[in-house]
Amino acid sequence: MRILHLTPTYIPAYSHGGPITSVHYLNKWLVKKGVDVVVYTTNINGKETLDVPLGKEVDIEGVKVFYFPSSFPRSWEYSRALYKNLKENIKNFDLIHITSVFLAASKLGSEYAVRAKKPFIISPRGSLMKDPVGIKSPIKKQLYLSLVEKKNLKNADAIHFTASQEEEEYKEQNLPLKKSVIIPNGMDLENKERNLRPNMFQEKYNIPDDKKIILFLSRIDWKKGLDTLIPAFREVTKKRNDVVLVIAGNDDGYQKKAERLIKKHKIKEQVIFTGFIKGDEKYAALRESSIFVLPSYSENFAMSAVEAMAEELPVIITKGVGIWNEVKNAAAGKVIEKDKKKLIEAITQMLDNEEEAKSMGRRGKDLVESTFNMEAIADRWIEAYKGLICP
Repeated sequence: MRILHLTPTYIPAYSHGGPITSVHYLNKWLVKKGVDVVVYTTNINGKETLDVPLGKEVDIEGVKVFYFPSSFPRSWEYSRALYKNLKENIKNFDLIHITSVFLAASKLGSEYAVRAKKPFIISPRGSLMKDPVGIKSPIKKQLYLSLVEKKNLKNADAIHFTASQEEEEYKEQNLPLKKSVIIPNGMDLENKERNLRPNMFQEKYNIPDDKKIILFLSRIDWKKGLDTLIPAFREVTKKRNDVVLVIAGNDDGYQKKAERLIKKHKIKEQVIFTGFIKGDEKYAALRESSIFVLPSYSENFAMSAVEAMAEELPVIITKGVGIWNEVKNAAAGKVIEKDKKKLIEAITQMLDNEEEAKSMGRRGKDLVESTFNMEAIADRWIEAYKGLICP
């Protein structure tokens, strides 16, 4: 089986958030299970450009990755060289997996797949849920859907959703759908053991040992719920003086507004911005924190929440997060409405009941190992691909 994964950005373009990591985990495990996976992508990394070989095969844990230079219009994440190669080589693949909407990858990828009579599946990764479509640039997105994207979705042999909530919101908008494939993102548990120096994260950011860290680990974006978390944290600090809010993630256009909120609520001394963190620093942050919080408006999955649970960190998420049912059913954390009072209550209860919080963390780890293990999820993808190649 030969799969072409078409995605506008790929590791190490970490500024684009969780999908960058989860897509690679999938491709890595497909390769480990004998699937020939080739990735076509660009050298875009947010406003920056990746320093990677262009137009040549780069082996990343067995995955054959081809990076191509971006072209005008960059905002469409277009690459003339990529689509020239796609047109020439698409005949050599059994199936095209497109991880993108509203960008060149879904438009041109679907067109070339149709011309070559190759089956293809589109993974919107939450971009077609109600809030992302209806809140941020709604007129522009509805116009693009009508003129461009609906045709791509209609022609797709299947649409992939990471959770049932994502599928439900897609259907509520009456978007085209031949077939649904619901498979969650997965966590790569291979070589998970890390020998980290005790308190390495706290030492780097001068956080005293007696402080409890409330960790927000995500892109700093409007939809992530910092407008609820910041005022809620302010109320928590009125009751306790042993808490610190760590906001770890790259700025996706919302950091200045978040900083104004912090200044307004007079909690600047209790909040730390780390910027994007990865590797040992990220895992140290997860292990040294007391609570993970993600009060999003809308989230198709939330890879960072899965990473937190894998490290036995109890989570607080909203019902806007795609995996809230799994977290609730496993009692791996607290699931709340996106509401300041509810968030204050959830944070306070976890801080006041350390043993129960630790139990939630252990149950979260069990949930990741049983439900979000990438090795098992790759098997589900192989079966899904086979069903599309030979329906």
